[in-house]
Amino acid sequence: MRFVETPIAGAYVIEPEPLEDERGFFARILDAEEFAKRGLVVPSTQWSVSHNKKRGTLRGLHYQAAPHEEVKLVRCTAGAIFDVIADLATSRWFGIELSAANRKSLYVPRGIAHGFQTLIDDAEVMYAIDGAYVPASAKSVRWDDESLAIEWPIADPVMSEKDRSAPLRLS
Repeated sequence: MRFVETPIAGAYVIEPEPLEDERGFFARILDAEEFAKRGLVVPSTQWSVSHNKKRGTLRGLHYQAAPHEEVKLVRCTAGAIFDVIADLATSRWFGIELSAANRKSLYVPRGIAHGFQTLIDDAEVMYAIDGAYVPASAKSVRWDDESLAIEWPIADPVMSEKDRSAPLRLS
């Protein structure tokens, strides 16, 4: 596994290093020792999946407020997504394509907002999360907040009303 730092402190792109032969390949996508060497939490309390029927579906930006902040490990298991994390304290964001083909994962540290947009129909996203979901701590920031200026790849996204009407960052 390769851990590639992102511009967001504590966030990493995790790339598998496949061992290939005539049958295919084998690769680690999570290794507790490798995570521990970097001071990272192994997210394993909750596993969730998001299936998205339509290209352009946008979910986010979501996070859990203190004291219930979460660590997430996000991986696209079918199709392709543009995955985004945002540090609301600094207005910095980072985006990367995660896909079933590239098999990359994104490690999202505590306190960082997360969202994604599907790049094709029938995209599926798997989340490993280090804590239980606490509805009262669930927060959102609007996807098109000008202070973040995220460059989403597909205009006019398919969204829930809840995400579309999320508050601006500083409101």
